Amino acid sequence: MSLQLPLAPTAGNRRGVLLVLAAVLAVCMVIGAGTGQLEIPAGEVLGSIWHKIGLDWGTVPTHPQGDSTLWNVRFPRLLMAALVGAALATAGAVMQGVFGNPLAEPGTVGVSSGAAVVAAATIVFGWDFFGEWTVAIGAFVGGLLTTVLVYLMARSNGRTEVVTLVLTGVAVNAMAGGALAFLMFAGDTSSREEIIFWQMGSLNGARTAQLWVVVPVVLVGLVASCLIARKLDLLALGDKSARHVGVDVDRLRGVAIVVVAVLTAGAVAFAGIIAFVGLIVPHLLRMVVGPGHRALVPASALGGALLLVLADQFARNAIAYADLPIGMVTSLVGGPIFFWLLRGARRSAGGWA
Repeated sequence: MSLQLPLAPTAGNRRGVLLVLAAVLAVCMVIGAGTGQLEIPAGEVLGSIWHKIGLDWGTVPTHPQGDSTLWNVRFPRLLMAALVGAALATAGAVMQGVFGNPLAEPGTVGVSSGAAVVAAATIVFGWDFFGEWTVAIGAFVGGLLTTVLVYLMARSNGRTEVVTLVLTGVAVNAMAGGALAFLMFAGDTSSREEIIFWQMGSLNGARTAQLWVVVPVVLVGLVASCLIARKLDLLALGDKSARHVGVDVDRLRGVAIVVVAVLTAGAVAFAGIIAFVGLIVPHLLRMVVGPGHRALVPASALGGALLLVLADQFARNAIAYADLPIGMVTSLVGGPIFFWLLRGARRSAGGWA
């Protein structure tokens, strides 16, 4: 199943798309940093950045709490949004390449459901092994372990077939859903509310200390995704054809799934479950930059970062003195877009093959 493009994008067009995405992301982050209950002009936001790095350019925020608000609250939250969005969208692009299906997404291998179960168990049983980091670390480990379990259960005779991997993921996701329901039933009212809020996703409370954990995890995942991008293109030819040109298909599939697990688990550990980013962003950008993963992976990273920065901006400012769950925002936006993509694909003569 592959999406047929009306025109093959050129290398120049791909570079142009990447530059535009990067520029729009930078502008949106500057505007987002100045928007909120305390309004800070974009010029003062830039001035604060220049002065922070030792350049005497621009004007620092005139409000006495301006600098503190930017560096302690808004910049960490914006950077977390960009990192989480980039991680989820890149994981989606890699996952779709592994499965050869633009409808695949990171949750297929159970990473999100596994993370949710362990996070819920941590909340219900009051585990406090790592202090305030316990839920995040538990979610990260749970996501990784669940993905490894799905992969090992799907292997047969030293090989992993895509269909078997999908069905195993469906079964594990179903079991994880049952475990999550039990934990919510077993927990008290406070625990249930905390689990529900975590599942809806939120960047409220993102701090600089958390960024020091998320940044290396996401960077490792992004670099690994770029390194395997060319082989993912060969995998699109089919397993037999890829093996004929020297690709170790099973090893590539295993490495790719580990990369997806690291990216997704790193994202959901501090942000909770955020739906549709890993499905919609690479799906849309594939129509712009083409199916080649050397362009699609970085484009998805930038597109995912941009989407989540905009979604977080809406979540923070849509209702005065309220912070909407960002997972709810992405679901409300992503659902109609997904239906539109499906409708367009059915109408096009050669839309899906």
